[in-house]
Amino acid sequence: MSLRWDVLLAILGMALATYALRAGGYALLRATRPGPFVQSMLHHMPGCIFVAFILPGMVAGGPGYWLAGAVTVGVMAATRSYVAAIGAGVAALWGFTLLA
Repeated sequence: MSLRWDVLLAILGMALATYALRAGGYALLRATRPGPFVQSMLHHMPGCIFVAFILPGMVAGGPGYWLAGAVTVGVMAATRSYVAAIGAGVAALWGFTLLA
């Protein structure tokens, strides 16, 4: 296997851009005080991103996936714990897949 310099430069460029965006965000939020709207948005962002990643696959997966999603939402509502909700959802999907 040979090393292609164009591929290596593309990977290094993407890594540098990713680091610059993350570090820049931390530096910006350290230097300035975000307003209430931005603070609220940042507080709710992890859930929105999680739903955006999971929902298309869940909808396409069929009834077992929908039931596992309902279990996940129920556990999250009851415990307010991402770890418990994700664990319960994965266990439910595994169980529903074995039953099908």
